[in-house]
Amino acid sequence: MALTAVFAVPHPPLLIPEIGLGEENEIRDTLDSMQRVAKRIAELQPDTIIVISPHAPHMSDRFVISSDRSLYGDMRRFHAPSVFIRKNVDLELSTKIYTESLRKSLPVLLSEGSDYYIDHGVLVPLYFIEKKHHDYQLVIISLSDLSYDDHFSLGRCIARACESHDSKTVLIASGDLSHRLIPSGPYGFAKEGPLFDQIVTDLMRNSETEEIRKIDPQISIPAGECGLRSLIIMSGALSVIGFSSRFLSYEGPFGVGYAVCEFLPESIIEKSDLSEKKNKDSPFLHEETDPFVALAQAALDEYVNNGHVISVPANLPDELIKERAGVFVSIKKGGQLRGCIGTIAPVTESIAEEIIRNAIESGTADPRFPPVRAEELQHLVFSVDVLGPPSPVVDRSELDPSRYGVIVSYRGRRGLLLPNLEGVDTVKDQLSIALSKAGIPPDVDYFVEKFEVTRHK
Repeated sequence: MALTAVFAVPHPPLLIPEIGLGEENEIRDTLDSMQRVAKRIAELQPDTIIVISPHAPHMSDRFVISSDRSLYGDMRRFHAPSVFIRKNVDLELSTKIYTESLRKSLPVLLSEGSDYYIDHGVLVPLYFIEKKHHDYQLVIISLSDLSYDDHFSLGRCIARACESHDSKTVLIASGDLSHRLIPSGPYGFAKEGPLFDQIVTDLMRNSETEEIRKIDPQISIPAGECGLRSLIIMSGALSVIGFSSRFLSYEGPFGVGYAVCEFLPESIIEKSDLSEKKNKDSPFLHEETDPFVALAQAALDEYVNNGHVISVPANLPDELIKERAGVFVSIKKGGQLRGCIGTIAPVTESIAEEIIRNAIESGTADPRFPPVRAEELQHLVFSVDVLGPPSPVVDRSELDPSRYGVIVSYRGRRGLLLPNLEGVDTVKDQLSIALSKAGIPPDVDYFVEKFEVTRHK
């Protein structure tokens, strides 16, 4: 059976809330895209997932393929040992990839003993997939120091092996792009960094992945990438099956490039396009007095029921379509909080898009709660806070927890608390909670800003 779908994903550990501790919201586009990939894979129901990882145990002169009966990995290296995965290996497919590679004279090795494990390049995408789909086997394949052509050939061997395999299989190419996008990034700045990322993302957008292996090393090496060879293996597989691309997102606020792209049969892409067109062309379905709240509810309903991110409806007020602002979406069930996530400053092109994004996040990605289930939707109550611009606080007497929200900042950490919250009656309580959310000690010289909100219920 041919590969069902192929995905290119990054693997920053801070995407996992137990590690990011809020920082994952700074790469919201990537977070959203990883959740979309997980939803897509759940819809496809693969029996096996193959992951190409730059961080898998590897050898310089050959490719290593997992062949232990089961594999385990956790995130203790990133101070989150409670995040772990154990999966059985598809030994039959591993053997077929190994055999097909030998037929093409590629140096490969089936792993032996307990030295092979689920590394973070594999665990990060599986973290999201596990929330939607559990019943699959795993195959992990490492990179090597062999030529780009050898990596491309390995991808073709993977695709050919899947064709002779009875199970439904998807392939994930895990890898970050340049690590040298900004001076404050982990490896500083190189002019080749943004250029490399632009070239790679353009090729993926245009379904020209076979060109990835031709990128000039004088660009890729100074860029400090880690995912190029994963993408080359992926491109080899795509050269056999010929899927079309759907580019989901790219961003790099921390100095490392994160790109997410799916490669699907035309039939699946056409179905998704029709669904998105229907959402865009249809009138706003929810008869609510407040379109802000109705939009939040419609966004979460559609995502939970069908896995689709709705387009901005055509008949919304101009304020929602033409203005930009930070937005928090809060969800309650039975009077108790069920989710709350938002953006301090706008990250999309309109308040409407901000509401759609944050409603989905509040219902599915608030680390304090499990994702909302379809049977819960009718019991949820939404509120939407549109944030005004923040202003510095010179004196604490300027604060009023019933009128102003607060933002506290210290050495890159930020915490926000909305105004007029039940049980938060004093400035001291308000600041204490905001500091706790940000992990800022109360005895340091932190910076305070205040803001007003327009609350829609």
